[in-house]
Amino acid sequence: MNIVILIQLLLAHILNDFVIQSNKWVNGKKTKGINSRYFWIHIFLSGLLTYIFLMQWTAWLVPVFIIVTHGFIDFWKINQEKKIEIFNATQENDAKKKTGKRQFFFDQLFHIIMILIAWLYLTKGFKEVLPFLESMLSEKNFITIITATIFIIWPVGVAIGKITEPFKNELSSDEENDSLTKAGKYIGIFERLMVMIFIFTGQYEAIGFLIAAKSVLRIGKDDDKLARKKTEYVLIGTLISFTTAIVVGLLVKSIISN
Repeated sequence: MNIVILIQLLLAHILNDFVIQSNKWVNGKKTKGINSRYFWIHIFLSGLLTYIFLMQWTAWLVPVFIIVTHGFIDFWKINQEKKIEIFNATQENDAKKKTGKRQFFFDQLFHIIMILIAWLYLTKGFKEVLPFLESMLSEKNFITIITATIFIIWPVGVAIGKITEPFKNELSSDEENDSLTKAGKYIGIFERLMVMIFIFTGQYEAIGFLIAAKSVLRIGKDDDKLARKKTEYVLIGTLISFTTAIVVGLLVKSIISN
């Protein structure tokens, strides 16, 4: 299958959704929905840019397909955002208010799925999808890396939370609230992924640099017991996270190399 066509389709989408579309357009769509002229300009551009970048002047069905699906997906997102605004208006606690990030990621996921369908149509690659998936799932390197990645993101994250829970309970609720919600969870996920990538690429020095950077934490004064406890709590989680990622990364590298 021609990967260039897929890149052309993705480029058209990226330009339309992230480069050309301004905040004025986004706010206009939020305010007036499908009655906004920016909604229709944006939808039309999704097809026009696709048509221009593909340079397959007889394949007009693909730009039309992109226009129609892009319109339905954006219409769905606008309605979801309106529901979020109504929900947030009823919430006095800012922590309970929704940000709409889930709708954003689903919106982009749906667009990418439509782009993949268009790509498979243009390359006549529908019949190759199942054989490709079967070959990938039976390929040792791929299935090993996927399994390891899922393992260090979810099971390891849960395990670290359980291990450090007694230490977390020693911190006062006021001290805990000084941190961003779920910030530690996402930091841990990305640091473990980075460690695995460094191991796969043989960049062991980068792991040391990452550990050093993560270890630059504020140490409280001698009489600031809560600050010291919080620092020790973070360091314990960090060391468990790094150790697990290093062990898993080395194990995966050993499996792949054999």
